[in-house]
Amino acid sequence: MKNFNKNKTEKVEVMALFGYQMTPCQPLTFRKRGGAEVEVTELLRTQIRFAGQATIHIFDVLVGQEKVRLEFNSVDLSWVLLA
Repeated sequence: MKNFNKNKTEKVEVMALFGYQMTPCQPLTFRKRGGAEVEVTELLRTQIRFAGQATIHIFDVLVGQEKVRLEFNSVDLSWVLLA
């Protein structure tokens, strides 16, 4: 499995399911700019980080066999892919 490389970040559009059972948010798919929609295979772990006024919701997910991280910023409502 590929590890996280924090040197490469990219804004993405994410389709997520909010308010589902014990997980308040679960990313289902994401799309890079000009790219095809990519399905999230499995949600591995979630965590929250506080950065000033923002709350950053961090999702470690599997996309096929590749491990990637999606981050959601609660202030500007943006999603970032760390791959």
